[in-house]
Amino acid sequence: MSRSLKKGPFTDPKLLKKVSNLKAEDGKIIKTWSRASVITPEMVGFTFGVHNGREHINVYVVENMVGHRLGEFSPTRKFVSHGGKMAKTQAKAK
Repeated sequence: MSRSLKKGPFTDPKLLKKVSNLKAEDGKIIKTWSRASVITPEMVGFTFGVHNGREHINVYVVENMVGHRLGEFSPTRKFVSHGGKMAKTQAKAK
């Protein structure tokens, strides 16, 4: 369910403060645990280290990401393929 339109999008105030203090040309990574923060136009050109529960995943923000949440670009689960011995032998054959 989306957030009420009268409230506007949520972005962590600490994160906005970090963005306003840096320049996009610096190339510094901004570490954050705020996966629920919505990407705003001010964030374009910055690299964020978004925490996925175990480590920080580097996410470079481009214009198409505006309106999405930071957590969408930092997956929390790693898929381990199904199969077993038979699937491994078929994968090696390819």
